[in-house]
Amino acid sequence: MQHRSPIQPERKSTPHRVGLLVVLCLLAGFAAHGQDQHFSMLDLDPLLFNPAYSGFFDGAARYGLIYRNQWATVSTPFQTVSATAEWSIKRSARRRGGLGGGLWLTADRAGSIGYGTTAASGIVSYYQGLGDGDNIVSLAAEVGVGQVGFSPEALEMTDGTESFNRTRAVYPAFGVGVAWFSQVNEQLYAKFGFAMRNINEPDISHLGMSDDARLSRRLNAYLRAEWRVAESWGVLPVAGYQWQREFSEVVYGCDVRWYVDETPGRSLAFGGGILGRHKDAAMISLAVMRGDWTFGFSYDANLSRLAEASRTIGAFEIGVVYMASGGRQRTKSLPCPVF
Repeated sequence: MQHRSPIQPERKSTPHRVGLLVVLCLLAGFAAHGQDQHFSMLDLDPLLFNPAYSGFFDGAARYGLIYRNQWATVSTPFQTVSATAEWSIKRSARRRGGLGGGLWLTADRAGSIGYGTTAASGIVSYYQGLGDGDNIVSLAAEVGVGQVGFSPEALEMTDGTESFNRTRAVYPAFGVGVAWFSQVNEQLYAKFGFAMRNINEPDISHLGMSDDARLSRRLNAYLRAEWRVAESWGVLPVAGYQWQREFSEVVYGCDVRWYVDETPGRSLAFGGGILGRHKDAAMISLAVMRGDWTFGFSYDANLSRLAEASRTIGAFEIGVVYMASGGRQRTKSLPCPVF
Protein backbone atom coordinates (compact mmCIF):
# COMPACT_ATOMS: atom_id res chain seq x y z
CA MET A 1 0.00 0.00 0.00
CA GLN A 2 1.44 3.36 -1.03
CA HIS A 3 1.32 6.67 0.82
CA ARG A 4 0.43 8.62 -2.30
CA SER A 5 -1.79 7.62 -5.17
CA PRO A 6 -0.15 7.90 -8.60
CA ILE A 7 -3.51 8.98 -10.01
CA GLN A 8 -3.89 12.74 -10.16
CA PRO A 9 -7.37 14.30 -10.49
CA GLU A 10 -8.31 16.19 -13.61
CA ARG A 11 -8.64 19.93 -13.17
CA LYS A 12 -12.37 19.75 -13.76
CA SER A 13 -12.82 17.28 -10.89
CA THR A 14 -13.71 18.37 -7.41
CA PRO A 15 -10.43 17.95 -5.45
CA HIS A 16 -11.78 16.84 -2.10
CA ARG A 17 -14.05 14.22 -3.66
CA VAL A 18 -11.24 12.74 -5.72
CA GLY A 19 -8.92 12.57 -2.73
CA LEU A 20 -11.55 10.88 -0.62
CA LEU A 21 -12.21 8.37 -3.41
CA VAL A 22 -8.51 7.46 -3.59
CA VAL A 23 -8.34 6.82 0.16
CA LEU A 24 -11.49 4.72 0.06
CA CYS A 25 -9.97 2.59 -2.72
CA LEU A 26 -6.88 2.07 -0.60
CA LEU A 27 -9.00 0.90 2.30
CA ALA A 28 -11.47 -1.15 0.29
CA GLY A 29 -9.45 -4.34 0.42
CA PHE A 30 -9.47 -4.25 4.20
CA ALA A 31 -12.56 -2.41 5.37
CA ALA A 32 -15.54 -2.83 3.06
CA HIS A 33 -17.47 -5.73 4.50
CA GLY A 34 -14.34 -6.50 6.53
CA GLN A 35 -12.63 -9.84 6.70
CA ASP A 36 -11.32 -11.68 9.76
CA GLN A 37 -7.83 -13.06 10.37
CA HIS A 38 -6.68 -16.51 9.34
CA PHE A 39 -3.79 -18.83 10.22
CA SER A 40 -2.24 -21.88 8.56
CA MET A 41 -1.49 -23.79 11.79
CA LEU A 42 -5.12 -24.58 12.46
CA ASP A 43 -4.66 -26.58 15.66
CA LEU A 44 -2.36 -24.10 17.40
CA ASP A 45 -5.24 -21.60 17.48
CA PRO A 46 -8.39 -23.78 17.65
CA LEU A 47 -10.56 -20.93 18.93
CA LEU A 48 -10.12 -19.16 15.60
CA PHE A 49 -12.16 -21.88 13.93
CA ASN A 50 -14.60 -22.67 16.69
CA PRO A 51 -15.32 -21.37 20.22
CA ALA A 52 -16.69 -24.85 21.07
CA TYR A 53 -13.08 -26.09 21.32
CA SER A 54 -12.54 -23.82 24.32
CA GLY A 55 -11.81 -25.65 27.57
CA PHE A 56 -11.99 -29.06 25.92
CA PHE A 57 -8.59 -30.60 26.59
CA ASP A 58 -6.83 -33.00 28.92
CA GLY A 59 -5.64 -30.63 31.65
CA ALA A 60 -6.57 -27.67 33.86
CA ALA A 61 -5.57 -24.88 31.47
CA ARG A 62 -4.13 -24.27 28.03
CA TYR A 63 -2.30 -21.15 26.80
CA GLY A 64 -1.28 -20.38 23.24
CA LEU A 65 0.50 -17.70 21.23
CA ILE A 66 0.86 -17.53 17.44
CA TYR A 67 2.37 -14.93 15.09
CA ARG A 68 1.94 -14.60 11.30
CA ASN A 69 3.93 -12.43 8.86
CA GLN A 70 2.58 -12.28 5.30
CA TRP A 71 3.61 -10.72 1.97
CA ALA A 72 6.80 -9.07 3.22
CA THR A 73 8.23 -9.06 -0.33
CA VAL A 74 5.26 -7.19 -1.83
CA SER A 75 4.64 -4.29 0.54
CA THR A 76 4.55 -3.50 4.22
CA PRO A 77 4.05 -6.96 5.80
CA PHE A 78 0.63 -8.04 6.99
CA GLN A 79 1.23 -9.04 10.60
CA THR A 80 -1.18 -10.93 12.84
CA VAL A 81 -0.79 -12.13 16.42
CA SER A 82 -3.22 -14.18 18.47
CA ALA A 83 -3.13 -15.21 22.13
CA THR A 84 -5.48 -17.66 23.83
CA ALA A 85 -6.11 -18.77 27.39
CA GLU A 86 -8.51 -21.59 28.23
CA TRP A 87 -9.60 -23.19 31.46
CA SER A 88 -11.46 -26.31 32.47
CA ILE A 89 -13.88 -24.69 34.91
CA LYS A 90 -15.76 -27.76 36.05
CA ARG A 91 -15.73 -31.45 35.19
CA SER A 92 -18.04 -34.27 36.14
CA ALA A 93 -16.49 -37.70 35.74
CA ARG A 94 -19.78 -39.40 36.62
CA ARG A 95 -21.83 -37.47 34.08
CA ARG A 96 -18.96 -37.31 31.58
CA GLY A 97 -19.45 -33.60 31.03
CA GLY A 98 -17.94 -30.28 31.95
CA LEU A 99 -17.83 -26.52 31.66
CA GLY A 100 -15.01 -24.64 30.01
CA GLY A 101 -14.06 -21.03 29.45
CA GLY A 102 -11.68 -19.14 27.26
CA LEU A 103 -10.22 -15.77 26.36
CA TRP A 104 -9.05 -14.95 22.84
CA LEU A 105 -7.02 -11.83 21.99
CA THR A 106 -5.97 -10.91 18.47
CA ALA A 107 -4.42 -7.98 16.62
CA ASP A 108 -3.31 -7.39 13.04
CA ARG A 109 -1.76 -4.59 11.02
CA ALA A 110 -1.71 -4.24 7.23
CA GLY A 111 -0.22 -1.75 4.79
CA SER A 112 1.63 1.51 5.20
CA ILE A 113 -1.26 3.23 6.96
CA GLY A 114 -1.32 0.54 9.65
CA TYR A 115 -4.90 -0.52 9.01
CA GLY A 116 -5.81 -3.24 11.44
CA THR A 117 -8.02 -4.80 14.07
CA THR A 118 -7.61 -5.39 17.79
CA ALA A 119 -10.20 -7.66 19.36
CA ALA A 120 -10.91 -9.67 22.50
CA SER A 121 -13.52 -12.37 23.09
CA GLY A 122 -14.77 -14.25 26.12
CA ILE A 123 -16.05 -17.79 25.60
CA VAL A 124 -18.13 -20.18 27.68
CA SER A 125 -18.48 -23.79 26.55
CA TYR A 126 -20.30 -26.88 27.77
CA TYR A 127 -19.55 -30.43 26.70
CA GLN A 128 -21.34 -33.67 27.40
CA GLY A 129 -20.46 -37.31 26.82
CA LEU A 130 -22.94 -39.47 24.97
CA GLY A 131 -23.48 -43.14 25.70
CA ASP A 132 -20.25 -44.64 26.98
CA GLY A 133 -18.49 -41.28 26.66
CA ASP A 134 -16.55 -42.05 23.49
CA ASN A 135 -18.74 -39.53 21.69
CA ILE A 136 -18.83 -36.00 23.07
CA VAL A 137 -20.76 -32.90 21.99
CA SER A 138 -19.64 -29.39 22.87
CA LEU A 139 -21.62 -26.13 22.63
CA ALA A 140 -20.21 -22.61 23.09
CA ALA A 141 -21.17 -18.94 23.07
CA GLU A 142 -18.81 -16.04 22.46
CA VAL A 143 -19.05 -12.33 23.30
CA GLY A 144 -16.36 -9.95 22.15
CA VAL A 145 -15.38 -6.36 21.43
CA GLY A 146 -13.11 -5.09 18.70
CA GLN A 147 -11.55 -1.94 17.34
CA VAL A 148 -10.68 -1.35 13.69
CA GLY A 149 -8.81 1.66 12.38
CA PHE A 150 -5.75 3.21 10.75
CA SER A 151 -3.13 5.94 11.19
CA PRO A 152 -4.30 9.12 9.38
CA GLU A 153 -0.86 10.77 9.69
CA ALA A 154 0.46 8.29 7.09
CA LEU A 155 -2.01 9.56 4.47
CA GLU A 156 -1.35 12.35 1.99
CA MET A 157 -4.65 13.88 0.90
CA THR A 158 -5.14 15.97 -2.25
CA ASP A 159 -7.12 18.42 -0.16
CA GLY A 160 -6.02 19.27 3.38
CA THR A 161 -9.63 19.88 4.42
CA GLU A 162 -10.58 16.25 3.87
CA SER A 163 -11.28 14.15 6.92
CA PHE A 164 -12.93 10.95 8.05
CA ASN A 165 -15.82 10.78 10.44
CA ARG A 166 -13.64 8.53 12.61
CA THR A 167 -10.34 6.72 12.23
CA ARG A 168 -11.23 4.16 14.93
CA ALA A 169 -14.42 2.13 15.08
CA VAL A 170 -15.29 0.12 18.19
CA TYR A 171 -17.82 -2.66 17.83
CA PRO A 172 -19.34 -5.67 19.67
CA ALA A 173 -19.33 -9.14 18.11
CA PHE A 174 -21.10 -12.37 18.98
CA GLY A 175 -20.53 -15.98 17.96
CA VAL A 176 -21.68 -19.55 18.58
CA GLY A 177 -20.19 -22.96 17.89
CA VAL A 178 -20.88 -26.67 18.12
CA ALA A 179 -18.35 -29.51 17.96
CA TRP A 180 -18.48 -33.30 17.96
CA PHE A 181 -15.70 -35.65 19.09
CA SER A 182 -15.60 -39.40 18.56
CA GLN A 183 -13.08 -41.94 19.85
CA VAL A 184 -13.90 -44.70 17.37
CA ASN A 185 -11.35 -47.13 18.82
CA GLU A 186 -7.84 -47.11 20.27
CA GLN A 187 -6.37 -46.36 16.84
CA LEU A 188 -8.84 -43.80 15.46
CA TYR A 189 -10.58 -40.64 16.59
CA ALA A 190 -12.20 -37.73 14.76
CA LYS A 191 -13.60 -34.33 15.57
CA PHE A 192 -15.83 -32.02 13.57
CA GLY A 193 -17.00 -28.50 14.31
CA PHE A 194 -19.22 -25.76 12.92
CA ALA A 195 -19.28 -22.13 14.04
CA MET A 196 -20.72 -18.74 13.15
CA ARG A 197 -18.93 -15.51 14.12
CA ASN A 198 -19.94 -11.83 13.81
CA ILE A 199 -23.61 -12.82 14.01
CA ASN A 200 -24.63 -9.19 14.52
CA GLU A 201 -22.56 -7.94 11.52
CA PRO A 202 -21.17 -4.92 13.44
CA ASP A 203 -20.69 -1.52 11.85
CA ILE A 204 -17.01 -0.69 11.18
CA SER A 205 -17.60 2.35 8.98
CA HIS A 206 -15.17 5.29 8.99
CA LEU A 207 -17.65 7.59 7.27
CA GLY A 208 -20.43 7.48 9.86
CA MET A 209 -22.85 5.64 7.58
CA SER A 210 -24.23 2.44 9.09
CA ASP A 211 -24.39 0.56 5.77
CA ASP A 212 -21.02 1.76 4.46
CA ALA A 213 -18.95 -1.08 5.94
CA ARG A 214 -19.85 -4.01 8.13
CA LEU A 215 -17.93 -6.96 9.49
CA SER A 216 -19.65 -9.81 7.68
CA ARG A 217 -20.78 -13.05 9.27
CA ARG A 218 -18.15 -15.77 9.10
CA LEU A 219 -19.04 -19.47 8.87
CA ASN A 220 -16.46 -22.12 9.74
CA ALA A 221 -16.37 -25.89 9.34
CA TYR A 222 -13.45 -28.00 10.53
CA LEU A 223 -12.60 -31.71 10.44
CA ARG A 224 -9.58 -33.39 12.04
CA ALA A 225 -8.85 -37.07 12.59
CA GLU A 226 -5.95 -39.21 13.76
CA TRP A 227 -5.26 -42.78 12.73
CA ARG A 228 -2.53 -44.70 14.55
CA VAL A 229 -1.06 -46.63 11.64
CA ALA A 230 1.66 -48.08 13.91
CA GLU A 231 2.52 -48.06 17.60
CA SER A 232 4.60 -44.87 17.33
CA TRP A 233 3.16 -43.30 14.20
CA GLY A 234 -0.02 -41.38 13.52
CA VAL A 235 -1.55 -39.91 10.36
CA LEU A 236 -3.72 -36.82 10.86
CA PRO A 237 -5.83 -35.64 7.88
CA VAL A 238 -7.42 -32.20 8.22
CA ALA A 239 -9.88 -30.05 6.29
CA GLY A 240 -11.19 -26.57 7.04
CA TYR A 241 -13.63 -24.23 5.33
CA GLN A 242 -14.35 -20.55 5.97
CA TRP A 243 -16.94 -18.41 4.25
CA GLN A 244 -17.39 -14.67 4.73
CA ARG A 245 -19.65 -12.85 2.32
CA GLU A 246 -18.27 -13.45 -1.21
CA PHE A 247 -14.93 -14.67 0.13
CA SER A 248 -14.15 -18.28 1.00
CA GLU A 249 -11.15 -20.33 2.08
CA VAL A 250 -10.66 -24.09 1.76
CA VAL A 251 -7.72 -25.74 3.53
CA TYR A 252 -6.90 -29.44 3.29
CA GLY A 253 -3.92 -31.68 3.91
CA CYS A 254 -2.36 -34.23 6.21
CA ASP A 255 0.13 -34.32 9.08
CA VAL A 256 2.31 -37.20 10.23
CA ARG A 257 3.33 -37.57 13.86
CA TRP A 258 6.11 -39.66 15.41
CA TYR A 259 5.61 -40.51 19.09
CA VAL A 260 9.10 -41.01 20.51
CA ASP A 261 8.05 -41.24 24.16
CA GLU A 262 4.54 -41.14 25.61
CA THR A 263 5.48 -41.25 29.28
CA PRO A 264 3.38 -38.63 31.16
CA GLY A 265 5.44 -35.61 32.14
CA ARG A 266 8.30 -36.25 29.72
CA SER A 267 6.57 -37.21 26.49
CA LEU A 268 8.23 -36.37 23.19
CA ALA A 269 6.78 -36.29 19.68
CA PHE A 270 7.62 -34.73 16.32
CA GLY A 271 5.21 -33.80 13.58
CA GLY A 272 5.15 -32.42 10.08
CA GLY A 273 2.61 -31.90 7.36
CA ILE A 274 1.73 -30.54 3.95
CA LEU A 275 -1.46 -28.56 3.42
CA GLY A 276 -3.03 -26.60 0.61
CA ARG A 277 -5.17 -23.48 0.58
CA HIS A 278 -7.28 -23.75 -2.56
CA LYS A 279 -6.01 -21.48 -5.38
CA ASP A 280 -3.89 -19.56 -2.90
CA ALA A 281 -0.98 -21.35 -1.21
CA ALA A 282 0.85 -24.57 -0.38
CA MET A 283 1.95 -24.88 3.26
CA ILE A 284 4.43 -26.98 5.15
CA SER A 285 4.36 -27.24 8.95
CA LEU A 286 6.66 -28.64 11.61
CA ALA A 287 6.07 -29.20 15.32
CA VAL A 288 7.83 -30.47 18.41
CA MET A 289 5.83 -31.67 21.41
CA ARG A 290 7.73 -32.04 24.66
CA GLY A 291 5.90 -32.63 27.91
CA ASP A 292 3.27 -29.91 28.29
CA TRP A 293 4.77 -27.74 25.51
CA THR A 294 4.14 -27.67 21.77
CA PHE A 295 6.20 -25.55 19.38
CA GLY A 296 5.12 -25.07 15.78
CA PHE A 297 6.34 -23.44 12.57
CA SER A 298 4.73 -23.17 9.15
CA TYR A 299 5.55 -21.59 5.81
CA ASP A 300 3.16 -20.60 3.01
CA ALA A 301 4.32 -20.63 -0.61
CA ASN A 302 2.10 -18.22 -2.51
CA LEU A 303 0.42 -19.81 -5.56
CA SER A 304 -2.17 -17.09 -6.23
CA ARG A 305 -2.13 -14.42 -8.94
CA LEU A 306 0.16 -12.42 -6.64
CA ALA A 307 2.89 -15.09 -6.95
CA GLU A 308 4.90 -13.18 -9.58
CA ALA A 309 5.12 -10.06 -7.42
CA SER A 310 5.69 -11.99 -4.18
CA ARG A 311 8.22 -14.40 -5.77
CA THR A 312 5.95 -17.15 -4.30
CA ILE A 313 6.86 -16.00 -0.77
CA GLY A 314 3.59 -15.93 1.11
CA ALA A 315 3.81 -16.09 4.91
CA PHE A 316 5.44 -17.75 7.87
CA GLU A 317 4.01 -18.52 11.29
CA ILE A 318 5.50 -19.46 14.63
CA GLY A 319 3.50 -20.58 17.64
CA VAL A 320 3.68 -22.15 21.07
CA VAL A 321 1.11 -23.89 23.28
CA TYR A 322 1.44 -24.75 26.96
CA MET A 323 -0.86 -27.27 28.65
CA ALA A 324 -1.08 -26.98 32.44
CA SER A 325 -2.11 -30.19 34.20
CA GLY A 326 -2.86 -28.36 37.47
CA GLY A 327 -2.00 -31.42 39.49
CA ARG A 328 -4.98 -33.34 38.18
CA GLN A 329 -4.81 -37.02 37.52
CA ARG A 330 -5.45 -37.54 33.84
CA THR A 331 -7.87 -40.42 33.80
CA LYS A 332 -8.69 -40.40 30.11
CA SER A 333 -7.24 -38.24 27.39
CA LEU A 334 -9.75 -36.15 25.54
CA PRO A 335 -9.52 -36.40 21.73
CA CYS A 336 -8.11 -32.94 21.15
CA PRO A 337 -4.73 -32.59 19.39
CA VAL A 338 -2.93 -29.26 19.55
CA PHE A 339 -0.99 -29.82 16.33
